[in-house]
Amino acid sequence: MSDTPKFEVIDRRKYKADEEREAAPESRETVVTIPEPAKEPKPVEPAARGPQLVTSEPQPTEEEDLGGYAGMPPPPTADESREQKSAYDASSQRLEDLVRAQNPAAGPQPPVTFDQLVQQFYLSAMIQMGAGTQEGQRPRVDILGAKQTIDLLGILAEKTKGNLTPAEDRMLQAVLFEARMAFLELTNMITMPGVPTPPPAPGKR
Repeated sequence: MSDTPKFEVIDRRKYKADEEREAAPESRETVVTIPEPAKEPKPVEPAARGPQLVTSEPQPTEEEDLGGYAGMPPPPTADESREQKSAYDASSQRLEDLVRAQNPAAGPQPPVTFDQLVQQFYLSAMIQMGAGTQEGQRPRVDILGAKQTIDLLGILAEKTKGNLTPAEDRMLQAVLFEARMAFLELTNMITMPGVPTPPPAPGKR
């Protein structure tokens, strides 16, 4: 038997690791909650207000003020109108001189008057209603064209109100009255049952 003492090597690292584990506090996960930023309060829309008093009417735009004439070119200047009138008069005089040279017996043409303008509308309306038809021929009536011509006479009377002499106004009112009466008589004949409708004027359907 040997006298050499026996000894056992103990690994102290194992115990040291166990001691450190027991001595160390238990690790816990700390959850940090970040608060959401505060939301701004939504503005409260004001309640719909009732009818409001309009203190001033909106001014019409330039196109609205012009009405149906918005697409027309600008009017000529005073100088342009004066030059055009001079050129027109000179051209008319040359034409009259040419006509008188071919027919020396013809006198100068009378100036156009307001009476002639009104009479022209009146004659056109009466012819459109069948007046002036030769005897034995069936009258050809353009009743819609006659209505338009009479309406033009009415516009003329309205637009010239206060700008005519008493004689011109009296003549215009008399012509307009006669044309409207003829139109009423003709339309009553056309719309009566059993009365044949006159044929339309040439070119009308």
